[in-house]
Amino acid sequence: MKLVHLLIKTSWVKVIFATLCGLTSGITNVGLITIINLMLREGQLQKSNLFWYFVLLCCLQVISSTVTQVLIARLAQGVTFNLQQHFVFCIITCPLKQIENIGIPCLLTALTEDIQSISAASLALSDLSISVAILTTCLFYLSWLSSTLFCLMFIFMLIGIFYQQILIIKGIYFLKRTREYQDKLFYHFRTATEGIKELKLHCVRQEEFLNYDLHITTKNLSNYRERASNFFSVAAGSGLLLFFIPIGLLFFFIAPLFDIPSTVVSGYVITIFFMMSPFRVLLVSLPVLSQANIALAKVESLGLLLAVNQTKKILKLSPDNQLCDIPQKNWKSIQLEEVTHTYRGEGEDSKFMLGPLNLNFYSGELVFIAGGNGSGKSTLVKLITGLYIPENGIIRFNEQDINDENREWYSQQFSVVFSDFYLFERFLGLDNFIINNKAQEYLSQLQLEHKVTIKDGVLSTTALSQGQRKRLALLTAYLEERPIYIFDEWASDQDPIFKKIFYTQLLPDLKSKGKTVIVISHDDQYFSCADRIIKLDYGKVIFSE
Repeated sequence: MKLVHLLIKTSWVKVIFATLCGLTSGITNVGLITIINLMLREGQLQKSNLFWYFVLLCCLQVISSTVTQVLIARLAQGVTFNLQQHFVFCIITCPLKQIENIGIPCLLTALTEDIQSISAASLALSDLSISVAILTTCLFYLSWLSSTLFCLMFIFMLIGIFYQQILIIKGIYFLKRTREYQDKLFYHFRTATEGIKELKLHCVRQEEFLNYDLHITTKNLSNYRERASNFFSVAAGSGLLLFFIPIGLLFFFIAPLFDIPSTVVSGYVITIFFMMSPFRVLLVSLPVLSQANIALAKVESLGLLLAVNQTKKILKLSPDNQLCDIPQKNWKSIQLEEVTHTYRGEGEDSKFMLGPLNLNFYSGELVFIAGGNGSGKSTLVKLITGLYIPENGIIRFNEQDINDENREWYSQQFSVVFSDFYLFERFLGLDNFIINNKAQEYLSQLQLEHKVTIKDGVLSTTALSQGQRKRLALLTAYLEERPIYIFDEWASDQDPIFKKIFYTQLLPDLKSKGKTVIVISHDDQYFSCADRIIKLDYGKVIFSE
């Protein structure tokens, strides 16, 4: 079972100790059954002796079961915590192209639904481990009471378990189908939140989304979940027959026919009734465990860990928490030689190729990249910064080839404000001394001093217009002090006055500080500000001057 393997991998010492405590709990339960059985017999042992044995076993049972539950609960919380941390690490360090191929809804489902299922199943293992221990030791006790009777009962149990397994397999199948529709449901949730304005302004679109997309997905999800629950419920209900039928057969047929002693019959009856509660726990836990295994399989199928092992290069930090060996000065050039990147559609002929590209970028240069929509400008930025790995060709930085060993280091040379940028509420990874000394000056320069304040590296608000939010993203880029700056259509959301300030003041100011600035822009009236212009059309460089 994947979940058990995950627990063992996390802490095999705790698993072994919890297992031993669970076995102790099971043995003490059998001991209690034995004492109760002896007390029902006349003239076996003095009740005073049995009383103290009874008290001792009760105390031991409470301690062992409590320790088992505490250990498994702590281990389960540790597994959930580690899994969340590791999964987020995998997302962050995974190649961007693979993240885009997987899709945000799938990742959100894994981070929420799947990990929650794994957490619930991990917590259920504490009760399950004790129940399995009790059932196992009870079976041993029944075999000790009468091996012949136990063989007959065991054959009947195998038939019942086989029947239940058929029901459980069907339930697991429908759980897997449920998991498939959870990804679709999260996609619709994202549509409802990110597309709320468009939905509100178009009643027909709103109605079709609610009554078709969302309704069909939630209906299928509910149907599959209900069918899975039905199979597991039938399996749990029919499981009680594994106990009542043997009791009936024992009382009315087997005992009279084979003249089995009443002490053995009473021992069997008491033990079987005692086994019903842990067996019910076992049956109730099966759907939870099955869902957790499906969730783990889904997480593994994303293939994030493999991608990390292939491309991730861990960077060392200096004592002041800064990345070591990043050349802030004295770099000379970036070279793209025969670099290509292909977007593939659903059909074999449906693809778009950027390149082959042969471009150079030099230190202290201001370069504009122009081109129509879909010409490959944003893809070029991702290639330049190392976010995309070239399918063919090579990228060189200061005559050094960029590969899997140094790509992460190479990406640290850039500060980028993407067209679909994300604005953090605090300045992550920046020294408070730098923030306190320079942030206020930049806020004034960006005309945001009356809108935003900064305290302890935290922005007072990010609830601003898109243009003002882009200015805050630009502020973050300023504070990073990287040697190369890239702005992807940054000025598109600015008013005419500040757009002019951006092209005629901010960009030349960065260049005067020795920074290389690459700007994706449609504002041809400001192209004269650039040292060089590169124009793309359908993935090809048609102009570079």
